[in-house]
Amino acid sequence: MADGIIQLVPLAIVAGMFALFLLSGLRNRIRQSSEYRFKGAYAGRIGIGAGIASNWMSAASFLGLAGVFYLKGYFAMAYVVGWTGGYVLLLVLMANQIRRFGKYTAPDFVGFRYESGAARTIAALISIIITIIYCVAQFRGIALLVSWLFGIDYIPAVAIGTSLLVSHVVVSGAMGVVRNQKLQYFVLITTFILPLMLLTRKLGYFWILPQFGYGAAIGELQQQFGFNWSEPFADTTPFQWLALCFTLMFGTAGLPHVLSRFYMVPNIRDARWGVAWGLFFIALIYWSAPAYGVLARLFEARNGLALNAGSADAADMIVLSAAGLGGLPIWAVGLLVAGGMSAAFSTSAGLLMAGSASFSFDIYPRLIRPNASEGDKVFAAKGFLLIMAAGVMVLAFKPWGMIAEIAALAFAIAGNTIFPAFLLGIWWPRANATGVICGMLTGLLISFSSLFVGGSLPIISQLFPLTSSACIGAPLVMIVMVVTSFLTSPPSAAIRHFVSRNVHDCPEN
Repeated sequence: MADGIIQLVPLAIVAGMFALFLLSGLRNRIRQSSEYRFKGAYAGRIGIGAGIASNWMSAASFLGLAGVFYLKGYFAMAYVVGWTGGYVLLLVLMANQIRRFGKYTAPDFVGFRYESGAARTIAALISIIITIIYCVAQFRGIALLVSWLFGIDYIPAVAIGTSLLVSHVVVSGAMGVVRNQKLQYFVLITTFILPLMLLTRKLGYFWILPQFGYGAAIGELQQQFGFNWSEPFADTTPFQWLALCFTLMFGTAGLPHVLSRFYMVPNIRDARWGVAWGLFFIALIYWSAPAYGVLARLFEARNGLALNAGSADAADMIVLSAAGLGGLPIWAVGLLVAGGMSAAFSTSAGLLMAGSASFSFDIYPRLIRPNASEGDKVFAAKGFLLIMAAGVMVLAFKPWGMIAEIAALAFAIAGNTIFPAFLLGIWWPRANATGVICGMLTGLLISFSSLFVGGSLPIISQLFPLTSSACIGAPLVMIVMVVTSFLTSPPSAAIRHFVSRNVHDCPEN
């Protein structure tokens, strides 16, 4: 990829996009501490949905999903089913109730619901771990795009991409980033769908709704080239597929920076409709990502090119490859690059803000500086954001897998820890601090068990795959929470009354 050629037209499109974001961010910039807690950023139901989708449409969705479809065919449907199913789970079981607690971060919720500073601190540390791992996937996507734009090697591209991201967050201001997410989603959906329409139109397929038109390409691959794209379990087992589905589903409902979206809405109806709109906006991308993988494979087959099955970099960049193999003009490829950068930047900004909020409001004033002022907390948030960005940059120098696979690990951790804490905290008043602490620690052990002991105990790797451990792990964590809660003292009568009456029985005006 390091050919030394600077892609001037795509670079100009990307620069114009960032100029637009910066102007919008500066217009909305706010210097209060609430900007690092997502408070006060209400922008209507559709705006909430667009913000959720923008936060969600990461490099894993824009680049990684198409890459997994390109390499693994039907198996990649697990990502679509799991990620979208997670939002349905969130809508049905948690969105309304989260709003009634009135807290602004996942650690805030855990600390209040379980009446425990220790549980709050553990939730904050877990949020930071999730942030770092998920950001590694985003930084990898940014680096691959920067490498293509400037014709440089991957390692320096990681450093340049990190500098651009941090500059974007610092110059725009945190509230500018939050409000920019509506604009970023508009840019993202336009840059992703328009080139796909051009590709399907060039092939003579139904291009007005290319999400439905690329089915002809699947048929051509099977009939003329013997590739059965829709064969369900050609290279995997039903358990592996279902394990990934449920892990991504539970992880979606436990991802801290997604949950934060529900704390800033004025009522539960808006929370519910925000998820519904977000699901619609997300589906527009998910219906389109498989098409890029299919069309890239078709173009390669027509041109007699070998499948890049051994190259994770090539697979993660298959969206651009499809546009190039399809003969799209350079400006259309530039739109895809701009959309990919927007997706990765938007998600990275939301993640880094969630991680910095967990540190500056849940760890710093409780463990490091108890008498910290609001200004001190803001300073700590900004400083920790820079520290996290530097740490993620180092980890991204040598990522362990594809973009979607790295992201799946973050979802597995969220599904094994934050999701059970929220689910039982909302629906079971008897859940207590000891139970949630034991549960979250158990979830962390399960999440990393295959990494540390999977080699010596193969059964662990089979039951708890690194990217799919929450399928069995999350139910086990909930069992641990239930048993531990029954064996220890119940929570206070006040919190049990709050959960039973305020969260479930009293309508909110």
